[in-house]
Amino acid sequence: MKKLTRIQSALLIVFLVVVWGVNWPLSKFALSFIPPVLFSGVRTLLGGILLLPVAFSRYGKLHFKSTWSFYLISALVNVILYYGLQTVGLKYLPSGLFSAIVFLQPVLVGIFSWMWLGESMNGLKIAGLILGFVGVGIICSGAGGLSGHISVTGILLALGSALSWALGTIYVKKIGHLVDPIWLVTLQLLEGGLFMTVLGSRVERWSDVHWEPAFIFSLLFISIFVIAMGWLVFYKLIDSGEASKVASYTFLIPLVAILTGTFFLGEPFTASLVAGLLLILASIYFVNRQPVAVSGGTME
Repeated sequence: MKKLTRIQSALLIVFLVVVWGVNWPLSKFALSFIPPVLFSGVRTLLGGILLLPVAFSRYGKLHFKSTWSFYLISALVNVILYYGLQTVGLKYLPSGLFSAIVFLQPVLVGIFSWMWLGESMNGLKIAGLILGFVGVGIICSGAGGLSGHISVTGILLALGSALSWALGTIYVKKIGHLVDPIWLVTLQLLEGGLFMTVLGSRVERWSDVHWEPAFIFSLLFISIFVIAMGWLVFYKLIDSGEASKVASYTFLIPLVAILTGTFFLGEPFTASLVAGLLLILASIYFVNRQPVAVSGGTME
């Protein structure tokens, strides 16, 4: 595959950080028009349908008979649990606070990669893990000032979303060489989105959906730019050897979410939220920092 230029890489990374950051407050806004389970299903199902033409152009790489279970498991952790928990959880917490907790995912990936993939663990990573959990603790301790009480349910759902995303990331790392990445994203969105839409149709009511222009715009923006194009850009960067660069810039996503939520939704911007977020950012940096090579070995 053709390598991206520095300008192309930078533009794609900026696009990814912005749309994935705006996704959080925009999703919270959309939830005022649609029940959470239905929203989780509709937006991911629509994203999968939009990706189908791209996937069909790679039909020869599908190999569905031998890989169907990979797509099913990936749909469970990366769509049903990840998108399902985050969509419900956004009803309980401000979008910026929720996204800050969810972006403990890189820290969890560091732990699971060490436990299950045999990746190295060093002093910086351990310090990063500690900083991450302290950061979440500070954010949670200050959450009472946001609404008069700490939403334990919202915090647990955010942590569950981070955990499912981390497990999904590790799973994809293990089976990624066996499947086509575009088909993986497309089928997990279709399978997970269909399941959540059917579930939402049983436990919620379509009559509660308010098809107003603002909601339709939000739904289309999330499905097209955040889910369909976002994942395509992500894999384009990965295929072009930009995986480490993408990982190093994901810490900006909760910052974009917090600023967007503050300016457009009037969400609070508290000292505890800033302090906790800074610790989480430091945590992600330490966990993902690559050893610096020195003569005769490496320096952590």
